[in-house]
Amino acid sequence: MSQRHALSDDQVAGELRKMTAFIKQEALEKSKEIHIKADEEFAIEKSKLVRQEIAAIDALYEKKFKQAAMSQQITRSTLSNRTRLRVLSARQELLDELFQRAREEVTTSTKDAKKYQSILANLILEGLYYLNEDKVAVQARKKDNAVVKKAIEDAQKEFKEKVGRDVTIDLDESDPLPDGSAGGVSIVGGGGKIDINNTFEERLRLLEIDALPAVRETLFGKNANRKFYD
Repeated sequence: MSQRHALSDDQVAGELRKMTAFIKQEALEKSKEIHIKADEEFAIEKSKLVRQEIAAIDALYEKKFKQAAMSQQITRSTLSNRTRLRVLSARQELLDELFQRAREEVTTSTKDAKKYQSILANLILEGLYYLNEDKVAVQARKKDNAVVKKAIEDAQKEFKEKVGRDVTIDLDESDPLPDGSAGGVSIVGGGGKIDINNTFEERLRLLEIDALPAVRETLFGKNANRKFYD
């Protein structure tokens, strides 16, 4: 039998040192790998979190920007509407003042009896031509009865000249126009079913409606009706 070679204590210690060094080296390399992988995962996670935060901040500022833009638009629109309403109000006040002056001027036309008689005759004639009846009634203010009777005679005469036939016109003193009326007459025909309102108030009201676009254009320019009143 061959004799087994026994290791000395120094040899055993040397082998142990080699094994220990190998294990340490393996551990260091493994630790380094773990650190590298951890750093990579940390960098990836950090980058992901940074991107998420940046996206959240961008979204927040975009929302705030839109809110600010909307607020600015609302403010601008509100100011524009207020300005527009002020312009409309000022224009309407001017128009109301003009038509009020017209109403005041109309009331003064009754002071000249001759002129007023001519106006009344024309108003009555207009009703006669429209109704084209043989008999009508006229309503007027009580204080105008005398001048209305003369106007009726004038209207009857001109109607006969223009149409070629007589017409009977009765002054209805039982149902006069209000004393507060500005003047004019109301012509009633059709057996009391047709009433042509030729009072100064009604004629002025119709004139205001017809003349309003032209008045606006004269005062405020060609685009006044389209821009502010369409």
